[in-house]
Amino acid sequence: MADESGMVISDVRESMQKVSEHVKAELHKVRTGRASAALLDGIHVDAYGSSTPLKQLANFAVPDPRMIVISPYDRGVISNIEKSILASNIGISPTNDGKVIRLAVPPLTEERRKDLVKKVKKIAEEHKVRVRDARRDALALIKEMETSGDLPKDDRHRCEKQIQDITDEFNSKIDEIAAQKEKEVLQV
Repeated sequence: MADESGMVISDVRESMQKVSEHVKAELHKVRTGRASAALLDGIHVDAYGSSTPLKQLANFAVPDPRMIVISPYDRGVISNIEKSILASNIGISPTNDGKVIRLAVPPLTEERRKDLVKKVKKIAEEHKVRVRDARRDALALIKEMETSGDLPKDDRHRCEKQIQDITDEFNSKIDEIAAQKEKEVLQV
C-alpha cells in the first residue's frame, strides 16, 4: 500500500523532471542575438522523398557569434534546406553559395529583446501549468487510494506534502531556467 503511494510520488517526480527538461529545450530555441546551432533544431527538410531533420542532412559551424554555416552532406539538397529555413520563421535569411548556406544572425533591437523576454515568460508559465497538472493528477490518485482504503489518512497527508514539495522544487527550477534565459536575451 505504501509502495503504491511511493510509486505515485516517483511518477510525479519523473513527470515534472520531463517538464523541466522540455522547458530547457524550448528556451534553448529562443534567439539571444548570438549564433547557435540550436536555432535550427526542429527544422525539417523535404529531401529524398520524406521530411528529414536538418541536422541529419548537414554539419553546422559557428565561426563567430553572428554567423552559422551549414554544410550539407549532399549539395543536391541545398535549395531544399534554404527553403525550409525560410519557411521556419526563425527570422534569418539564408545566403547560399552553392556549397554552404550562411546565416548571418542580426543583432537584436531593444524592442525585440523585450518581446523575447515576454516569450520566455510565456513558455515558462506554460510549463509551470504542466507541473501543476502533474500535481493535480497525483493528488487525485492519492485521494482515490485513501477512498478505496489502500492508504491511511495520515499517509495521504504525508504524500500530499511530498507532492507539494516536489511541485515547489520544479517550479523553482523552471523560474531559474527562465531567469537565466532572460539574462542571456537582455545581454547586449
